[in-house]
Amino acid sequence: MAAGKTVRGTQSLVHTLADCWSRPSLLALEIAWRWLFGAPALLLLYYEGAHILAVTATQLESTGIEQFTLQDPMRGVVMVADAIAVLKPPVMHAAMWLLPLLAVGWSIVSGMGRNLVLRRYDQTLPMRPLPLVILQLLRISALGGSFIGWFLAIHWAANYALSEAEPNLVLYCALVICLSLGIFTLWALLSWIFSIAPLLVLLENRGIAGSLYRSVRLGPLTGKLVEVNLVMGIIKLALIVLAMVFSATPLPFESVMQGAPLYIWWTIVTLLYLAASDFFQVARLVAFVKFWQIWKMQSEPLSAASNGPRVIHRT
Repeated sequence: MAAGKTVRGTQSLVHTLADCWSRPSLLALEIAWRWLFGAPALLLLYYEGAHILAVTATQLESTGIEQFTLQDPMRGVVMVADAIAVLKPPVMHAAMWLLPLLAVGWSIVSGMGRNLVLRRYDQTLPMRPLPLVILQLLRISALGGSFIGWFLAIHWAANYALSEAEPNLVLYCALVICLSLGIFTLWALLSWIFSIAPLLVLLENRGIAGSLYRSVRLGPLTGKLVEVNLVMGIIKLALIVLAMVFSATPLPFESVMQGAPLYIWWTIVTLLYLAASDFFQVARLVAFVKFWQIWKMQSEPLSAASNGPRVIHRT
């Protein structure tokens, strides 16, 4: 594209998708590094979950959770509360070491994997996995902090609206909605910074602090990146809806499709959804890189013109 041509954020998105589709190695690398972490993590979670259920099986049976039904919601709420009270101590004990381990593992694998994908797309980009690992760890920490903040906010809302003799359910629901939207918006702003900063580490050869500072000072480039990010968010929502639709398609045939065939179908749909989500994630990264390159080409002539040779008039 010409250096002086203005390009809308979504104008070349179709070409970006076609470019990514023509280079399947990008998607293969993205899927490979995700499952390099995901497969062991799922096995570890399954092992710990099975262990917790085996230890608490007798206590859970006494809560009557196996007879849970929506036909008696009040009794069902008591069953769920009793089951949570039984499961909370062992789950919290496992989470104390399991969550930090998974966070560090994800940061290492994603930092190195993302660097490999971007370098596969553009061989001129450097290999700098350590700053990317640290930025991913910061992102995970911020995400965990947002979850903790949301939980504390909901707990406060419950104490404020439901502690009286007559609980105010309307006020509680309103507080939950407002607090959830506020924390979601705050996380959207934070996640934007942590999504752009790793790219700037590679594209502009910056450090961790410099890339975080630079990610909020991109000028006119920010609008284009936000536009692409919004479109990709809509596409991911559409993928979730499609996955739900395809997961429900066997239900009219439940008399002939049940048990193992049904579980196999759900597994296939889940894997296809994850692969499609990974593809659009790669396309999002490539679109960001392309727009940064276009923006750089447009800004360099302006800088050269402003720093051009001075004409000295002699008197």
